[in-house]
Amino acid sequence: MNLALMCRNADLYSHKRIVDAATSRGHEIDVVDHLRCYINITSLRPTVRYRGEELPVFDAVIPRIGASVTFYGTAVLRQLEMMGVYPVNESVAISRSRDKLRSLQLLARKGIGLPVTVFAHRTSQADEILDMIGGAPVIIKLLEGTQGIGVVLGETQKAAESIIQAFGGVNTNILVQEFIKEAGGEDIRCIVVGEKVVATMKRKGKEGDFRSNIHRGGTAEKVKITPQERSTAVGAAKAMGLNFCGVDLLRSNHGPVVMEVNSSPGLEGIERATGIDVADKLIDFIEKNARPGKTKTRGKG
Repeated sequence: MNLALMCRNADLYSHKRIVDAATSRGHEIDVVDHLRCYINITSLRPTVRYRGEELPVFDAVIPRIGASVTFYGTAVLRQLEMMGVYPVNESVAISRSRDKLRSLQLLARKGIGLPVTVFAHRTSQADEILDMIGGAPVIIKLLEGTQGIGVVLGETQKAAESIIQAFGGVNTNILVQEFIKEAGGEDIRCIVVGEKVVATMKRKGKEGDFRSNIHRGGTAEKVKITPQERSTAVGAAKAMGLNFCGVDLLRSNHGPVVMEVNSSPGLEGIERATGIDVADKLIDFIEKNARPGKTKTRGKG
């Protein structure tokens, strides 16, 4: 097969692993920097130009679009979809997952377990928001934050009210969520390929930090998940319409709750923690499912 990997940096661990997995299985794979692409929007013959040449019609494309360039990256991916290229994750599904509010609403509609969450903008009624959640401690998030940036813990009622009011003063949208204390600063990252959880790891934040992101100094180890957790992860991926993603779960007293669905999960942490060749499983999925023009939108909303 002739594959394309859409990414900004070909030297990242995840991208090298995907290229290695594809070539080891006998495929051709081109790395395409989506920010250097030009889209020729024309009737009947859509094309994408890259480095002075038209891109060929690939059999499949693996989008690895950074959060900061979601708009342009999904536009390029949409153009490839119009050309009949099979996308591992469709543009509309990536857009869903990047919108924290939209993704939580879609998960809630499907009955997926979630922490109690309130969405607000420039509110002076911090006490009312906290009452809706059940009081402090709470997690306060900027909608646009990634990798644990823009996430703050309001440990007491007064502290939480001050943080909410401070965010309100800079004209921004925030999510306020219940703090799952029983999780103990740990979460579970499940990698979903197709409709299967292929690898799982438990991440723990560094001492004194409630965030478990490896980018923030957290650690990871292999973990066995329950059937309910497995079902929750697969259900979350299906609700987003994603074929390949990372689903982050917390173990709460009322069962697993989803914190995030990541459409471009990193492979380094989970492959090293579990010893599982996730990149190979991704290419195997493409071999079994890629068909020209197979771009019907999965999921709703």
